[in-house]
Amino acid sequence: MTGRRTVAPEQNPPGRSALRRALRRARDGVSLDVGEAAVLLAARGEDLDELVGVAGRVRDQGLAAAGRPGTVTYSPKVFIPLTRLCRDRCHYCTFATVPHRVPDAYLSPDEVLDIAAAGARAGCKEALFTLGDRPESRWPAAREWLDAHGYPDTLAYLRAMAVRVLEETGLLPHLNPGVLSWSDLQRLKPVSVSMGMMLETTATRLWRDPGGPHHGSPDKEPAVRLRVLEDAGRSAVPFTTGVLVGIGESRVERAESLFAIRRVARAYRGIQETIVQNFRAKPDTAMRDVPDAELTDLAATIAVARLVLGPSARIQAPPNLVGEQHGLMLRAGVDDWGGVSPVTADHVNPERSWPALDELARWTERAGFTLRERLAVQPEYVRSGGSWLDPRVLPHVRALADPQTGLAVPGRRPTGLPWQEPAAGWRASGRTDLHLDVDRRPADDRRRSDFSEVYGDWDALRERARTTSAPVGGRLDSDVAAALRRAEKNPSGLGERDALTLMTAEGSGLEQLCALADALRREAVGDEVTYVVNRNINFTNVCYTGCRFCAFAQRRSDADAYTLSVAQVGDRAAEAWRAGATEICMQGGIHPDLPGTAYFDLAAEVKRRAPGLHLHAYSPMEVVNGTARTGLSIEDWLVAARSAGVDSLPGTAAEILDDDVRWILTRGKLPAATWVEVVTTAHRLGIPTTATMMYGHVDAPAHWVAHLRLIARLQDETNGFTEFVPLPFVHTNAPVYLAGIARPGPTERDNRAVHAMARILLHGRIPNIQTSWVKLGVDGSRLVLSGGVNDVGGTLMEETISRMAGSSHGSAKSVAELREICAPLGRPVRQRTTLYGEVPAERLTAAASARPSRALLPVLGQH
Repeated sequence: MTGRRTVAPEQNPPGRSALRRALRRARDGVSLDVGEAAVLLAARGEDLDELVGVAGRVRDQGLAAAGRPGTVTYSPKVFIPLTRLCRDRCHYCTFATVPHRVPDAYLSPDEVLDIAAAGARAGCKEALFTLGDRPESRWPAAREWLDAHGYPDTLAYLRAMAVRVLEETGLLPHLNPGVLSWSDLQRLKPVSVSMGMMLETTATRLWRDPGGPHHGSPDKEPAVRLRVLEDAGRSAVPFTTGVLVGIGESRVERAESLFAIRRVARAYRGIQETIVQNFRAKPDTAMRDVPDAELTDLAATIAVARLVLGPSARIQAPPNLVGEQHGLMLRAGVDDWGGVSPVTADHVNPERSWPALDELARWTERAGFTLRERLAVQPEYVRSGGSWLDPRVLPHVRALADPQTGLAVPGRRPTGLPWQEPAAGWRASGRTDLHLDVDRRPADDRRRSDFSEVYGDWDALRERARTTSAPVGGRLDSDVAAALRRAEKNPSGLGERDALTLMTAEGSGLEQLCALADALRREAVGDEVTYVVNRNINFTNVCYTGCRFCAFAQRRSDADAYTLSVAQVGDRAAEAWRAGATEICMQGGIHPDLPGTAYFDLAAEVKRRAPGLHLHAYSPMEVVNGTARTGLSIEDWLVAARSAGVDSLPGTAAEILDDDVRWILTRGKLPAATWVEVVTTAHRLGIPTTATMMYGHVDAPAHWVAHLRLIARLQDETNGFTEFVPLPFVHTNAPVYLAGIARPGPTERDNRAVHAMARILLHGRIPNIQTSWVKLGVDGSRLVLSGGVNDVGGTLMEETISRMAGSSHGSAKSVAELREICAPLGRPVRQRTTLYGEVPAERLTAAASARPSRALLPVLGQH
């Protein structure tokens, strides 16, 4: 940029009638669209006075509803510039610099702690870590510093420093490290109370076009930054974002940016505050000659932000950038001044000093408000509990927060506290007998009282689902016949169009498809039908991930919530061994209070109580949760899990490996790429996994084909999958179905086609295709066993996930019942191990002679 910013064509003032109409609609409380918001951004003079008056009243309603009328907040903070090196080249920034202009690539630990300690002595409560985006990818000096100090990357050093600040000063870390992936957010959440990143603008041209303020900055692409906001919401991270006014965006583009923030805020409820910041030109930058954003423009933007984001939004303007116009910004709808430091400079705007706190209080009082301290996390998140704050930082927050208001306790100074698991430890709680009751209870399709709070914006999801679940047109018989011929010649090499044609086959075409799949099954594994004697253990159903297809997950206080102790899990493993089991399949909810060592402790206990059992445990979601809690990499965590006793991983949490579908199905589960990373890392380490696909909800046949092709490609690369398990969606109690978004599960045609196509597309790659009798029942399982399937799964002994979703097919099968499923097929039936090997004679004898106990659901005898 050479000192001139691009002005969009629509920057001409709107017509008088359009402005008056938009003001009237705002005054009447009508929801604005992007065009009307853009018009209001042009309000000046009397129109601006009217606009800020309307916005101010909306803000006042929100403060009254929050229980703090007339209160404007700020966070007393220190600014810790961990590194000023950055891989981006923003044309207005003086914070980012080059290695020869700083004493060292990063602040040392002592420098970080000196800043934090000075802040604690001055009564600050927030440690704002601001740093450039991943400087090690651009600057050798950054890479060399990290290597010399033993850190793999900048985020690892940031995490370590956040822990030290918590433990040695008690300041609450708010992290601004730039663009983060979903996995990065999991990694940093345990050491912070909030994070942030300015959206700035959604105007792609300002990033794409040469001369734009963000040109040459990979982390400034609007789509990338919006994805960060969404991933933060999915991760239940209280997140700060905002817009930058006056960098060359048009009024429409600025309005679009505000609406983009609103969409994310409604979907995930994690936007804790929105900053509306005005551009100020700085010397020695490419934009040094660009005029500063007008303060009337800033006020109009604040007012429109208030109208768009609503009364409950927290909207702030940096008090050191608004000149003498603090009163105007408060009238426009500001209710927060953000972080203000009595100790450190604003390193992003070093030419603009922070106002003294008593001066800020006077400005606020002159406007009719009371200034109050808050913490680095807004009070709504302090009070709500749930999963917004990691248990290891909760003691630090509670030491400084008023439990009634969630604001800071006046005059209280922070002190260092250990960053550790809760002292109470992990013990049994709740309905630990739920597995005994689940088969006797009637189906319950009632919505929970916090339906929208838990699962997000259903209207937005409904709109997205219209595109993902679009029906596929019918296929001509000639198309199916031709595709079948090609599939018979080269099943695993079938083209995209043929695969989709066969996936949607009906009538005689479907019958021929299933016959081909069964012939391929016979070629791959023979006529044997296999099963495993196993026990399923779900060690907790407390989970805050927000999967919209799941009726298993409970909040801590829900009537059916439970958590098993380590000893109880060991008891169930020992019972399973006595009943002849060869496998424990163990998974649980993502419990926020789960200790970092929980997964290892459970595995070790199973192996201690029953060393001969194969432990098939922990979905990729649980693996990532474990890495976040321990700070280990995925590889190191898996190595530790194997050492603790884990023998293989279930490939659950896959659902549909397409993020467009996943983000409708779940609010916070891992992205498809992270699922792939976990299973491929496991395979590389020699840890086998299964693969699954849950289908029949908001998906379409094209998604099923793509999912199977991805599994096939991964198997070609790693050869680590032992079986593929199609999982029909059980709709009855699923929130996404109760909200009217998902279909009522797959049809019989869908089930037959999916299992048959799994056999065809995975032929020569994954030999074993399994039916889920829990979901399909006896008759459904027999159908797919005649169409490519060779395995009926396990005895389970207990199962609560499908049963709580509304499955009516029971939670346990005896060996006799599994054999009975297969009997009409006339095929031999064989008990197998987890990895499809031969079962030792001792285990066969134990299974044959076992008797069900009262504590254990019937396993081997007749129900």
